Amino acid sequence: QERLAVSGGGSVQPGGSQRLSCSVSGFTYSYYCMVWFRQAPGKEREAVASEYSGGGSTYYSDSVKGRFTISLDSSKNTYLQMNSLKPEDSAMYYCAARRGSCLWDFLLEDYTYWSQGTQVTVSS
Repeated sequence: QERLAVSGGGSVQPGGSQRLSCSVSGFTYSYYCMVWFRQAPGKEREAVASEYSGGGSTYYSDSVKGRFTISLDSSKNTYLQMNSLKPEDSAMYYCAARRGSCLWDFLLEDYTYWSQGTQVTVSS
């Protein structure tokens, strides 16, 4: 059975860094899209970064471009390195996956597999 589990998160001061990890188990697909979503209180869940396992297709939202980096490893785990964090980055973060290519509208229902959330709080 496919399972995603996220770790990392916590509190950090503005300008600091954090790394989120999403471990994947039971995932047998060779081609899949991994996405990091986040949801702040009172806001919709938004995609901040995605990467296709087949390569050549990485997305960052404008709000995180240049500060966040998504990566995949050979075990299908995915990571989100977050640098220069801002208070507006505070949110619950999730990793999600779908079989096949990434879809650029990032509709939540297109992602079959979800992790639990991890809270990231950026505050002085």
